Amino acid sequence: MSYIKEHKEGIILTILFHAALFLILLKFGFFTPLPLPEDKGVLVDFGNSSVGMGNIEPSVRPEPVQQKLEEIKEQVPPAASIPKTTVPEPRTTAGKEEVMTQDFEKTVAVDEGNKKREEEIRKKQEEDARKKREQDEIKRKEDLIKQQKENERLAESNRVAEIRRQDSIRLAQEQAKIAEINKRAQNVFGGSTGQSNNSSSSSGQGATYEPGNQGTATGTPGANQYGHGGGAGITFNLSGRSAETLPKPSYPGQEEGVVVVQVTVDKIGLVTKAEPGVRGSTSLDAGLLNAAKRAALSTRFNEDKNAPAFQTGTITYRFVLN
Repeated sequence: MSYIKEHKEGIILTILFHAALFLILLKFGFFTPLPLPEDKGVLVDFGNSSVGMGNIEPSVRPEPVQQKLEEIKEQVPPAASIPKTTVPEPRTTAGKEEVMTQDFEKTVAVDEGNKKREEEIRKKQEEDARKKREQDEIKRKEDLIKQQKENERLAESNRVAEIRRQDSIRLAQEQAKIAEINKRAQNVFGGSTGQSNNSSSSSGQGATYEPGNQGTATGTPGANQYGHGGGAGITFNLSGRSAETLPKPSYPGQEEGVVVVQVTVDKIGLVTKAEPGVRGSTSLDAGLLNAAKRAALSTRFNEDKNAPAFQTGTITYRFVLN
């Protein structure tokens, strides 16, 4: 408030001045008087050429051109030859005078405009060609990616089909193998004395007190041996070898059962190592295990120079109370 009070007179004078100025402009400055003044143009000196020099105005009536040319010829020495200037006669067509124009001459402005338009057209064509190349490159990459995906899909489909085929072959082979085993093992051993070998009530036979028909796939139905050889109650399994001596173990006490001994045999046929109580044993009695180990170490197999340096097999001892 104090500021307005201090400058009150200045503010009022400023408002009055601008209001008066606005009224003056509104009355005299915003409208053009009618009628409008005519255009008087610009005064240009009289002449007959676009160039010239001097401060004195020549005669209004120019001298004839032919007379001027003759004077120039007289002033030139005889040795100099001036080419004769000829003015082409106007051509006529069907008795009418043909008017010659200069529309074939290009001005600088027209040339620059044409060059500018040609440059714009050229740039547009280059831009269109560049965009087309980019679109073609993008389409080529998309087609390549699609082809790669299709190849991967086909490869995966072929791999799955091959796995299924291999599974089918393996399953068929296993089923055929099982069917062959069942066919060869069916009713091989009779269930009791006097029972036919073809009886379907056979549940198995052997000397190990384990379920199943003990023997080999190339064995003979009704045989008393259940391994590759040996006497009653003793069998062995050693690929490609035969037993020369297969001593019986000493019976140590009032126990019975089956003891399987894992043996290591050299090329000569000697048992170099014996480990009783391996898988298939039904008794872990210390007396039976020691008796089986001593008997295994005393066993002698045939000599085979083509056999491994240390060949592993098993000897099974069946201990039965009398």
